[in-house]
Amino acid sequence: MRLFRSSEIIGIAADALDFAREAASETHPDEYMGFLRGEPARNFDLDRSGTLITEVLIVPGTRSDPTSATVDSNMIPNDRHSVGSIHSHPNGVLRPSDADLDTFGQGRVHIILGHPYGSTDWRAFDQNGDTRTLDVVDVDLQDPEEFFDFTEDDLDIDYTDGSYSDTSGWFR
Repeated sequence: MRLFRSSEIIGIAADALDFAREAASETHPDEYMGFLRGEPARNFDLDRSGTLITEVLIVPGTRSDPTSATVDSNMIPNDRHSVGSIHSHPNGVLRPSDADLDTFGQGRVHIILGHPYGSTDWRAFDQNGDTRTLDVVDVDLQDPEEFFDFTEDDLDIDYTDGSYSDTSGWFR
């Protein structure tokens, strides 16, 4: 068991960044906003310790227009996987505004995507709004569709006949 985990954000999964770039493009000319979640790099057999950004979470009820995006603060996740935020600047400017800097205190990395949302139209920043490096890492992420990949047969399993062994206590 490891007592201390590296909190360094070592990069973002290419698929997560692509998802955010596509979402920003679809939202254009309004701003897009999401939150970043990460997993330990060791889960992906990377030769570095730290955290890899693997998910972009869209918060329900986010409101946006061409100059801002607003999220209901009650809907923002607060868990150990949260690492920062990501949002777009439809005007293409790749530096944080004063309003952005006011929100950067929450999280360790913040990404701004700029129009036209190409592969180089983004920058990462730390909590203070200073530019930081963030590698794009090509790893295999679990396909979200696999989470829901079950059949009618899976739904018809009889868990009450004693043939299913559950040690977690979930079905008790």
